[in-house]
Amino acid sequence: MACNKEVWQDLGEGFVQEYYSRFDNTNRMELGNLYSPEACLTWEGSPYQGREAIASKLASLPFKTIKHIITEQDFQPTIDGCILIMVFGQLKVDDDPPMAFHQVFMLKSQNCAWACTNDVFRLGIHNIPV
Repeated sequence: MACNKEVWQDLGEGFVQEYYSRFDNTNRMELGNLYSPEACLTWEGSPYQGREAIASKLASLPFKTIKHIITEQDFQPTIDGCILIMVFGQLKVDDDPPMAFHQVFMLKSQNCAWACTNDVFRLGIHNIPV
């Protein structure tokens, strides 16, 4: 018997596809449109708040080309009607070797549309003490 996807999973998958497509193929300033006006981003430990600050940070990243390869994505509905998304994958930047990354998004319905309210990004290259 086949299981139907839940609505929150379809919404999450659509957001992930749209986010990384825009990130890889357009002016990254346009990513600001996917965030709520008061959204929070933590990028490698540095905090940014507000749509404009987030878009500026993403647009200022110092590479010419990027390609995200999603290996896994998990979705959960929250008790207050949001969607929690966790993404695992690799990204290829310019001529550098691929790097692992992890990203977590929180989506919330605002004014009849879904927007990202929270975003946490980390590369998977951090040293682990032995």
